Amino acid sequence: MSVETILVLLQSAFSQGVLWSLLAIGVFLTYRILDIADLTAEGTFPLGAGIAALAITKGCSPYLACLFAFGGGVLAGLTTGIFHTKLKIPALLAGIITMTGLYSVTNRIMGAPNIPLLGNSSVYTWFEDLGLSKNNAAIAVGCIFAALIILLLYFFFKTEIGLAIRATGDNDAMSEANGINTDTMKLIGYMLSNGCIALSGALLAQNNGYADLNSGVGTIVIGLAAIIIAEVLFRNLPLLPRMLTIVLGAVIYRFILAIVFEFNVQPQDIKLFSALILVVCLSTPQIRNRFATKKAAKGGAQK
Repeated sequence: MSVETILVLLQSAFSQGVLWSLLAIGVFLTYRILDIADLTAEGTFPLGAGIAALAITKGCSPYLACLFAFGGGVLAGLTTGIFHTKLKIPALLAGIITMTGLYSVTNRIMGAPNIPLLGNSSVYTWFEDLGLSKNNAAIAVGCIFAALIILLLYFFFKTEIGLAIRATGDNDAMSEANGINTDTMKLIGYMLSNGCIALSGALLAQNNGYADLNSGVGTIVIGLAAIIIAEVLFRNLPLLPRMLTIVLGAVIYRFILAIVFEFNVQPQDIKLFSALILVVCLSTPQIRNRFATKKAAKGGAQK
């Protein structure tokens, strides 16, 4: 593989990864901050794409369409949160129920399995008019949105409510004993998480030129892979740099997939390779710790 090919793959991976990073940040909010496995992402992602695509085809500003998509994701997260906190449905089942229901909701909103966006303006149009290529325009837009979301979340988690959400994820029982309404904190966490995921769906739909009803399949794996890659490479970081490394994790994940595609892997097999990448990322810390333990034991035996 030539250096030129690697640079092209890296540019493509960066343009896609920075857009997918918003999904990963959304998954991070529930998976790491709240310590909840939320599968709503697989329904929220196409919901955001469908809302944005419909709004744009109806003549709405693409930026306003992104805001509508974020709002749709917030409502989806609120639904899962209510199922979990008020109806006491386990978090995993609550996410599956909402994800399943969102398939029909998104289908109703879109009115078709696919909405093409070719010929319509998008959030990338202004940057492309400046002379940027499609990939560079995606990188510019993705970096702006990712930076904005990360900064807003960082300052939000410095507030009283934000600290209460983090405390709820760290120790639910202790937080409740100290007067924190943990159900409300979980609801807010669900809403922020799925809002970010829906926004990612809206941005990627505009970048791809269409919104697809089935685009959410496997999105939770993508989000988890980006998070785990970031945690394997960069450990024990504060919140702000930790969220920044998730963006890098998403880019690295897309770069790995781009390299896999270079070996003529069939598109229908990409989900399998996505799952395998996640398995490798999840098992790496365990393998590394095992080698470190054996090395330490060997060193102790020699002394």
